[in-house]
Amino acid sequence: MTEKSEPIRVLIAGAGIAGLATAISLTRISALPNLDIQLFEQASELLEIGASIALSPNGMRTLEKLGVHKALTDEVGFRGPSGIPQIFRHWRTDQVVSIDNHANVPDPRHHTTRFHRGHVHSALLEHVPRESIHLGKKIAHAEADQAGVSLYFEDGSSAHGDILIGADGIRSSVRQSFIPGYKLRFSGKVFMRATFDASLVEGKIPDLPADSMHWWGPKDNFFASRLGNDQYTTVGAYDDPRSAEEVEKSIAWDQLGNVEFLRQRYKDWNPTVKALTELTPSTNLYPNFAGDALTNWVFGSRVTLVGDAAHAHGGAFAAGGSLALDDSLTIGLAFKEVFYSRKATFSARNINEALGLYSQTRQPHTARLLRIVHSQIDKKGTIFATREEEDAALVARMTGRPDTVWLSEHDVETAFNAVVEQLEGAQRLVRLAKPEKIGGETQLQGSKL
Repeated sequence: MTEKSEPIRVLIAGAGIAGLATAISLTRISALPNLDIQLFEQASELLEIGASIALSPNGMRTLEKLGVHKALTDEVGFRGPSGIPQIFRHWRTDQVVSIDNHANVPDPRHHTTRFHRGHVHSALLEHVPRESIHLGKKIAHAEADQAGVSLYFEDGSSAHGDILIGADGIRSSVRQSFIPGYKLRFSGKVFMRATFDASLVEGKIPDLPADSMHWWGPKDNFFASRLGNDQYTTVGAYDDPRSAEEVEKSIAWDQLGNVEFLRQRYKDWNPTVKALTELTPSTNLYPNFAGDALTNWVFGSRVTLVGDAAHAHGGAFAAGGSLALDDSLTIGLAFKEVFYSRKATFSARNINEALGLYSQTRQPHTARLLRIVHSQIDKKGTIFATREEEDAALVARMTGRPDTVWLSEHDVETAFNAVVEQLEGAQRLVRLAKPEKIGGETQLQGSKL
């Protein structure tokens, strides 16, 4: 298959959803037999922290392509009975103001699905050998040169290989090693998230919607939904006026919150939301940060990023999980194109070409999302003279939401093939334009004598 007979060592920083999916994709999609894939995770146990996660049709289709069929079952994930992916209601009246719809999702298993994050993680973990995952490996820094890549850990150990993929989240140490000046921006929102047994709320709240619901207020939002495996989630997103530095000092990711604060924050909302907060047993806090789009996703010819490390979008439109899965599929497709289909050697140049195919496919798509995210962060709040004016502005925002079908139903494999075709077309033009000597005379290839 390649001139290099020994295994090609791929280091993946992070064994969360993005890291595990990337390992699966490189194993199954690339069709390459000689990859030695090693994952390095800072946690001491393989427990995916966090609460709920939504996967839109693109993410669900990618799970199927990766062969993670368990995650498509009705047991593990929840799809609303109406088939509507998102319903938006007014915070005070509880009236439906707007809905999202699927445009082209004929297979119901690919409808937007909601999970406990740990259940998606477990489904992926079944397809990755445990001996390839190294725990308690918090990254100090990463390096790369023409000869290879290195990870250095805070415990004094190190790992060395041929390729490095940073799947280490929004505060990626791999990204920071190659872009030391990269900074995140606080979006102004803090999320109070909870997951618990569905029996705590179901049958105890009159007219509790069976579908996932998103209530919007003038400043705060509230979300509630059933999840797979008989779980339920509530999420309160509230405005926090403090600076990024103040928030970082006072709120750690996944920090236990005060459930009484949640209840007080939503005490004047409609009876359904108020009842949900009263039955929510506890909450954890997640301050929301986002970063600018990266100008380059390939470092030192051998390093790239996936998931939140590559596109720190702050979870906007609940797209993070699906974006990470599509990243992973694209890397597998890129390796298959360069090293399997073309039978290229694993030189630094060819590794760079494969990672380039990946980044050229994914960067424009995620940059489009980040432009929307930052335009929303930059908007200044308006002070209204009356409640009627404020209410009219809220309804206008809810009905004027960006159309995100391009995001939720993105076909990443088609996008990848288009990039390959475009590059091959450009190479053909270069070859045709190259002067060639025929019979002692110089002419352009493709021209007639």
